[in-house]
Amino acid sequence: MKPPRWRAALALLLLPGLQACGYALVGKGTIADPSIKRIGVPLAKDATGHPGLDQKVTQKIIEELLKRGRFQVVQESTGVDALVECELLSYAIVPVGFSVDPTDPSRTEASRYAISLMARVKYSKTGQLEPIWAAEAFSARDESNVGDDPNTFFDRDEQVQERLATNFARRLVSAMLEAF
Repeated sequence: MKPPRWRAALALLLLPGLQACGYALVGKGTIADPSIKRIGVPLAKDATGHPGLDQKVTQKIIEELLKRGRFQVVQESTGVDALVECELLSYAIVPVGFSVDPTDPSRTEASRYAISLMARVKYSKTGQLEPIWAAEAFSARDESNVGDDPNTFFDRDEQVQERLATNFARRLVSAMLEAF
C-alpha cells in the first residue's frame, strides 16, 4: 500500500528547513549593539611576564574582530564606541605526556606539554558602567609535542604562542559577540 501523496509532499516541503539549521548558524549570530561601529582594543596588560605575549594576543583579538566585518577596530581606548580590555593573568606550561628515556629505561621524560593562557576580559560600551560581556578567568589551551630533540622544545615557543593566541582570540570574540 502506497502512502498518501500529501505525506510525500509535506516531507519535501520540510526537508530544506531541516537542512538549514545547526552549524550553519555558528558565527552568524551577534548580540552586538548596532550603535557600536568602532571598537578599541588597547594593548593587553600582561601579568605573565612572558615577553611579547601581550602584543600577540592583542593583535589576534583585533584580527578576529575585523573578520566579522561589522566594526572598525583600532588599538586605542579613546574615540571608540566600545572597548575590549584584557589582562593576561597566567601562562602555564605543564607536561601531559611522558615517554621512557631511550638512554636510561628507568627514567621517564616529558614528551608532550599543555600550554594554557588565562585572562580577565571586559567588553563594554563607552560611557556605561555595566559591561556588555565580561569574564574573570577566560582561558585557552594548546598542546605541543617535544619532538625528537627535547632541547629544541623551547625554540618552538614562538609557534606555540601564535597558535595559542589565535585560539584564545577566536574563542573570545565568539563568546563576546555570538548569541549561542
